[in-house]
Amino acid sequence: MNKNIEIEFKTEITIEKYQELLRQFNLENNIFKQVNHYFDTDDYMLNQRKMVLRIRQKGDTRFKVTLKSQSDQGAFESHVLLTREQALDMLENGFETKQFFDDIDYFVTFRVSLDNYRVSTPYEGGTLFLDRCEYCNVVDYEVEYEVDNYHEGEKMFQKFLEKFNIKQVPTRRKSERAFICKR
Repeated sequence: MNKNIEIEFKTEITIEKYQELLRQFNLENNIFKQVNHYFDTDDYMLNQRKMVLRIRQKGDTRFKVTLKSQSDQGAFESHVLLTREQALDMLENGFETKQFFDDIDYFVTFRVSLDNYRVSTPYEGGTLFLDRCEYCNVVDYEVEYEVDNYHEGEKMFQKFLEKFNIKQVPTRRKSERAFICKR
């Protein structure tokens, strides 16, 4: 199991701003698809505890189960690589979280998927991501900036927003947006 702290800043953007940023950073031909398959208990206990459990799928052969726990200055992430067969079984039948993560013990089932068309580029000591998300007949766009240092990242993200004339909008996590349309 791999563990790390994810420090990211994000905001929703319009399709026009998304297209402008793709052009500005010359990323139009670097978009790749990843699918986030979200899991939770029947009463959405993980979501209530500000935890996200997903299987991220890249192509037909790369699968990883991730548990994210939110904090004020980032998210603690634990990852376990899966075989295709494991992932498909978990999607079909659910699973016990204890199988992969010692600190939580729930039976979870698949709830909703979100297709994320993503590009990334290094930017000012971090990584900039542009996402087009499709779920439940909804398409939305966001920019994320991932860094190693919270305070420096916050400053750089604010400078980025100013430079590209982007108003910061409180943005829900992808899982929350997808869950809302499935309840």
